[in-house]
Amino acid sequence: MTVRPRRLVALAAAVGLGVVVARRRPSVRAERNVEIAKLGSRVGAGWATHRARRVFASAERKETLDAEFELKSAEQVVAVLGNMKGALMKLGQMMSFVDESVPAPIREALSQLQQDAPPMSPELASRVVEEELGAPPEVVFAEWDPVPIAAASIGQVHRAITRDNVAVAVKVQYPGVDDAIHADLDNTAMLTSMAGMLFPGFDAQPFIAELRERLLEELDYRQEARNQTLFADHYEGHPFIAIPRVVDEFSTARVLTTELATGARFAELDSWSQEERNLAGETIFRFVFDGIYQLHAFNGDPHPGNYLFATGGRVTFLDFGLVKRFAPDEIRMFERMGKTLVIDGDINAYRSALEDSGVLKPGMPMADDRMVDYFGYFYDAVLKPQPYTFTTEYASKAIGRLMPMPGSEFPEIQKFGNLPPAFVILQRINLGMASVLGHLHATANYRGIAEELWPFVAGPPVTELGRAEAAWRATRRIPR
Repeated sequence: MTVRPRRLVALAAAVGLGVVVARRRPSVRAERNVEIAKLGSRVGAGWATHRARRVFASAERKETLDAEFELKSAEQVVAVLGNMKGALMKLGQMMSFVDESVPAPIREALSQLQQDAPPMSPELASRVVEEELGAPPEVVFAEWDPVPIAAASIGQVHRAITRDNVAVAVKVQYPGVDDAIHADLDNTAMLTSMAGMLFPGFDAQPFIAELRERLLEELDYRQEARNQTLFADHYEGHPFIAIPRVVDEFSTARVLTTELATGARFAELDSWSQEERNLAGETIFRFVFDGIYQLHAFNGDPHPGNYLFATGGRVTFLDFGLVKRFAPDEIRMFERMGKTLVIDGDINAYRSALEDSGVLKPGMPMADDRMVDYFGYFYDAVLKPQPYTFTTEYASKAIGRLMPMPGSEFPEIQKFGNLPPAFVILQRINLGMASVLGHLHATANYRGIAEELWPFVAGPPVTELGRAEAAWRATRRIPR
């Protein structure tokens, strides 16, 4: 029997882990636990029926039954997570594009959560705007579209036109989503316990504390406005990277108004030429590396719903709620790791860097060739100065490498490996970027591009986009 239906049951159960006694919002947490328990029961019961129906079915009929079960179960999961919003919906967003081993019907259904989750009613959105801006949206703005153009985990976005005739995007936070996220984040006791059993070397508390801090920051749109302004200032006038400007007059803790951006959605790139997809991938790659090594900050929520595309590699980046700002010593550590492994090929120095960073406990009994085999996988795209193509298979395998399960080919990592706070969002960025570029099948000389952006190399431009970016830097006096 195929094991794919089991993944749905596992997903339904996994998002409901940790029914624990918490210190706040017990009623909200209890309500959300009940919804997840119901989901798990529905999917589990459906699976039992599905198994019974398969017993006397032909091989061809079994495939049909499996596909029908997966689609029905996926729709149930999407409906529950989409209506619950918050951190659980973010899990669904991640699974829709990060893990290729999740069956296609499930990923396709979950992809709705990237920008088309069930919205709140126009009346609720209007009430939030009135509470935050002092009047209904129809009064505040010259024009207001009550139908959202996007609905995600924290809020939904409406088109509007200001009385100064400026087209804007107005993000309105869901009422009660702060309680929902707090409730989800309070459910961590079982997760911590399971992590300790599966990964004895993993210190879960700092990991969870880092995620908690970043996710709670998303609830304050004033912080998101500051984040977005930081990036908009940095990329002012950039030839192919655009960040919509914040309109401060209409922005508060629960309403964020920015310039209205337009462009093609990620799914539309399926019909674009591979050359255009390569350019889009290069821009995303440059945005990641430049943000980390030059701006020392990055959007920790890279997924297909946060991009708008135009030809020639032009990309508009959206949603700066979850931004990680790296400390100088953290950046120096990232540089040290990249230089020792990729540039110098000094595995002993790289091992020391991993131990000093807390990624590895000292004394891990792993031979140098196995070290390169394991950790080199995460640097695969930049190991050699030649064209490299990202694949969805690469991204899926990276997840298994990052968190090897019992029976994996790298048991040493389970015992000696760790993920310190500085690397929590970094790995989220890396996996998200690899998954997005994998879906694009993006090809480029990523080693050459990385050397342009690594401060410890500062190499010359190797692509047309690189030369355009170098000219822009020269006018802005921005160092590489």
